[in-house]
Amino acid sequence: MTVRVQTADFDLSTEVAALRAGNPAIGAVVSFVGVVRDMNEGQDVSTMELEHYPGMTEKALEDIVAQAHARWDLLDSLVIHRVGPLLPLDQIVLVVVASRHRGEAFAACEFIMDYLKTEAPFWKKEQTAQGARWVDARETDDQALAKWGIASGNAAPAGEGKA
Repeated sequence: MTVRVQTADFDLSTEVAALRAGNPAIGAVVSFVGVVRDMNEGQDVSTMELEHYPGMTEKALEDIVAQAHARWDLLDSLVIHRVGPLLPLDQIVLVVVASRHRGEAFAACEFIMDYLKTEAPFWKKEQTAQGARWVDARETDDQALAKWGIASGNAAPAGEGKA
């Protein structure tokens, strides 16, 4: 179980290869890569900046991943979340989950992402032609989290513009 918060980009194939290395029990690897879009809520986005609280953010991500490991029989996992200024097409987040079987890996990966979107202490600010704006979690993000039996706001400190 590895969690990293960083400004640097990541390489999907390198990260997956490192996660799988030397573990013949792994039968499934599921990954998700989140990318900066050029449009959000009908407005062109020129840049997005992700802010966080060092130490607190890593702890919250570790808690999220630990909950996934408690729910499913996972062999390993990796979460990389970028912070700082990002442009459209830049990678934001990587979640990789390894297990013996695909069902557990798919479910755990989706759970981690649903949790990250609503509960992780990141704050997104987008730059648009109309100016800067903070981005809040969408109602659909809260609904996605609720399907796991968790109400939004129960995992990490609340904050404006959570990712």
